[in-house]
Amino acid sequence: MFNLVDFILFSPELFLLGMTLVVLLTDLYLPKKYNGVTYLLAQLALAGTAVLVLSLLGQGVDFAFNKHMIFDGLGSVLKFFTLIIAFLAFLYANRSIDDLDIARGDFYVLALFSVLGMLTLISSNSLLTLYLSLELLSLPLYALVALQRDRNSGTEAAMKYFIMGALASGLLLYGFSLIYGVTGTLFIHEIAQRMMDQQEISNVALVLALVLVISGIAFKFGAVPFHMWVPDVYQGAPTPIVLFISSVPKLAAFALTARLLGIGLVELADEAAQVLTVLAVLSLVIGNVVAIAQTNLKRMLAYSTISHVGFIFLGLLTANVMGYSAALFYVITYAFMSAGAFAVLIILSHSGLEAENIDDLKGLNTRNPWYAFLMLLLMFSLAGVPPTVGFYAKVGILQSLIVIDQVWLAGVAVFFSVIGAFYYLRVVKTMYFDAPADPSPVPVQADMKVAFSFNALIILALGLFPEWLLNLCWWVFAA
Repeated sequence: MFNLVDFILFSPELFLLGMTLVVLLTDLYLPKKYNGVTYLLAQLALAGTAVLVLSLLGQGVDFAFNKHMIFDGLGSVLKFFTLIIAFLAFLYANRSIDDLDIARGDFYVLALFSVLGMLTLISSNSLLTLYLSLELLSLPLYALVALQRDRNSGTEAAMKYFIMGALASGLLLYGFSLIYGVTGTLFIHEIAQRMMDQQEISNVALVLALVLVISGIAFKFGAVPFHMWVPDVYQGAPTPIVLFISSVPKLAAFALTARLLGIGLVELADEAAQVLTVLAVLSLVIGNVVAIAQTNLKRMLAYSTISHVGFIFLGLLTANVMGYSAALFYVITYAFMSAGAFAVLIILSHSGLEAENIDDLKGLNTRNPWYAFLMLLLMFSLAGVPPTVGFYAKVGILQSLIVIDQVWLAGVAVFFSVIGAFYYLRVVKTMYFDAPADPSPVPVQADMKVAFSFNALIILALGLFPEWLLNLCWWVFAA
């Protein structure tokens, strides 16, 4: 039986569901000349949900709906940052979706349903709710990629995304079924206990389940060799949708990984570390090396994402508080960096023509020195150059590896980070030293300027004062 406390704990998700339905009905019945109302309602939905999430912060660990949902520090922190970055993504998209002939109401409704799936995934405490939430998260994303009606590349990318997503979901579901069949429980916090209590449990079946689960996780992150969809989706989908996909779902994917590998399958930490090591090294190598050859900025950032996923996996394979907190810090800061990097393409796009090539940034310092400086901060942070936050994110991962005597892995990460710095610095060189093809000033829209400035400057601020976020990430796992 459910009680009032269950619904109070679940109030952010319920509020977001209700507001999403309001946005849907508003878009359906309100005249098209008032279509800006859907944007305001969508942002109100995210802001109100964030307030409710904050109101529940610090109440300890609580379970709801017969222990299928868990509400703890990890969930609250990830939900809050998911909503903040989604708010930024909506703000960036507002100015461009009409120019790109994207149905405004469809975009916000699908994105809000995906965010709802992310929030429920973050709080899931059973294999059943994990899988259902993952599907609620993923299905709207497939539709978003194909949302632009006259974009054949988007339709092709959406089909590839959908087919590979279905394969990954099948692997994950088969892994879940093996875990349930061997342990006899759906609840994540009970799986590890059953594995400790019952020595006769088949280790072979559980290792197979672990490999299947990590395969599904690797797809959601975009790690090698499950990365094939990433460059095609990033290049084929409209930039506002790529911005959303590249940043917000990463936080939910981290929650999925932390709950499964850090709690449910913690008894298989050594086996998981071996698999994650292979995925991390391959992601670092292929992501950084292939990115060098890209001239399309969206495709370059896609391979950049793959390399950053390699760093996140390096933190996760340590299977300790230090590594998990460093990985959480990395995921949060990377989401801000990715959103900002794609935002500059939205700013430079005009009259239905998308800016997506590195050459589109030529002479940006001449056209708008402030935007060029902010983009420089983002590129430096992605490359891991101090004093930006990307430097501290990488250092945290490297420290966690050295503590467990994986010095060779730290060396591999440093080596390929140096290689990766080349293509980030190439963007900086293009902005500051190449002559612009179009010397006209970049149009300045007040809301975009404020959002982009906040997005980039917070990267610098977190680099200068990283302690509060580092302490928050440590508290999440040490509490």
